[in-house]
Amino acid sequence: MDLLQIAQILIAFAVGASILLQARGTGLSSTFGGESTAYRSRRGLERVLFRLTIVLATVFVIISLIGARPGGS
Repeated sequence: MDLLQIAQILIAFAVGASILLQARGTGLSSTFGGESTAYRSRRGLERVLFRLTIVLATVFVIISLIGARPGGS
């Protein structure tokens, strides 16, 4: 296994974990016991987690395309 494949596996697990931490229709606070019934914008950790998910997914796609190119490792 080369470094590119190991990085892809690690990023895949990180993307999965960051998606699972985001409960659909609720904020991160309700995942840990709080309750949110009103619409509100993402703040603090929720915003960081949302942006981290986007960055990780983008890096995963780029690594996948690099590994899939003809003659790629």
